[in-house]
Amino acid sequence: MAPLFDLRATHNPHRWYLPVTLDISVGLPERRFLFGGVGLAAAISALEQTCQRPVIWATAHYLSFARPGSVVDLDVWVPVEGNQTSQANVLLHVDDEKIISVSAALGARDSAISDQWVTMPDVPPPGDCPEVSHWRERGGDVRDRFEVRLAAGRYPTGVVMDGRGVGRLCFWLRSRDGRAVDAAMLAIAADYVSVAISDAVGRDAGGNSLDNTIRYARPAEGTWVLCDTRIESVHAGVVHGGMHLFSEGGVLMATASQSLILRLHDRD
Repeated sequence: MAPLFDLRATHNPHRWYLPVTLDISVGLPERRFLFGGVGLAAAISALEQTCQRPVIWATAHYLSFARPGSVVDLDVWVPVEGNQTSQANVLLHVDDEKIISVSAALGARDSAISDQWVTMPDVPPPGDCPEVSHWRERGGDVRDRFEVRLAAGRYPTGVVMDGRGVGRLCFWLRSRDGRAVDAAMLAIAADYVSVAISDAVGRDAGGNSLDNTIRYARPAEGTWVLCDTRIESVHAGVVHGGMHLFSEGGVLMATASQSLILRLHDRD
């Protein structure tokens, strides 16, 4: 099974690099760029391997774009390394151009308490939901590698939406190669908040990510992730949204939040 992305180590345990290829990129054919969720996922992978601890939370600030054919360097700093937790940072850059800045906490403690107070919405299982794709998908990019099945709400498939929606969209997502859900895949799924914008505003829309924060809860076995996505507000050209990520069995595996620059699309 091929990895989700080709993160490579160097002789320096605090430096990694990632070749940017089409299959980890998004955007129109003339403006492809590294998918932000992959950038965050690669940073999380570099952090966990450098620190030898699981990520608790991570937040990415998106600064610029890395185009296919370029190589992104990931430099890891660990300013605080305690007995059970670490505080760390990653800078993703292409030569001297900063692309993504990531801050994170890592670690774990023994505890007898393992519970959740957020419940999975009552939606059909993946096999009973129709497969959908975004109307702007052109093929050959990172979105081809994931299967999306609509569980509730209006997915931006290209059908004209009849006015403002509730801003909530639930969909199942899994890798087409059937890989098990892990921290990297959850980080990629968390960057799908923008697909709920069209439902919220009632027209073809999306957004350019300013940031993305993921907080890991409990891991669970399986290949499907239910992305319970909500647009919280749109004002002054900025969208705020969030997502709860559940396993098929209802385990809350992670939560995510994101701010984006609103983009309204006119189809040719």
